[in-house]
Amino acid sequence: MEAGKVALVTGAGSGIGKAAAWQLSREGFAVAVVGRNRQEISATAEELSREGGHAHAIVADISIDEEMRLAVMHAVERFGRLDVVVANAGINGTWAPIEDLRPHEWDQTIETNLRGTYLTIHHAVPHLKAGGGGAIVVVSSINGTRTFTTPGATAYSATKAAQVAMVQQLSLELARHRIRINAVCPGEIDTNITDNTDLRDEDKTAIPVVWPEGQVPITGGRPGRSRDVAEVIAFLAGDKARHVTGTPVWVDGGQGLLR
Repeated sequence: MEAGKVALVTGAGSGIGKAAAWQLSREGFAVAVVGRNRQEISATAEELSREGGHAHAIVADISIDEEMRLAVMHAVERFGRLDVVVANAGINGTWAPIEDLRPHEWDQTIETNLRGTYLTIHHAVPHLKAGGGGAIVVVSSINGTRTFTTPGATAYSATKAAQVAMVQQLSLELARHRIRINAVCPGEIDTNITDNTDLRDEDKTAIPVVWPEGQVPITGGRPGRSRDVAEVIAFLAGDKARHVTGTPVWVDGGQGLLR
């Protein structure tokens, strides 16, 4: 149990973020749940509270500097400290041939996935330092780190590769402050992230390979669950991972190796 510790989780209204908030709450963390959708984020906080946890909902867009500054500040004001940050929020964005991918579509993916990760860490680190250390977990992907075959996902893959580079760069910068930072790289997970995917002209970018039926070897082709990722996040956030930093962990059931 991590009693008395405080975690902030972005994108906690659904999917991996919500599962991570649940897992951290079960392990004794007070959790500040952050998201753009007020209804979803409030529901997450209410559910955690009904189960006996300590949760606080904060509405913020991770790509907006002032909103993330206030989000982190409100979390610290509410719970008195900050020990763990899960930078999970992100979008698939537009997947399209590079000549068709419009600049504003590229920018939207970069703004959310990469700028949003930067702002989350940027505003959280001073509070982690003030508390004598802590842990950061960034939710990346197999795309851009193990897999490069997703049709048209250039902008998305670029952000996910960059997130892992940030983790490795910052692991050395933050080590002297006793702050660990790691990444989880999920494969196909049963979430609603496809709701924010705009896929165009897939036939022009798809790799001409016939994949086996089902792409996740360890489950017989079935997607992983949000809980599968959340439990790894909780491990990396906790004291059992005290000697782990700068490390990407692929949570994909072998999918990335197959593709």
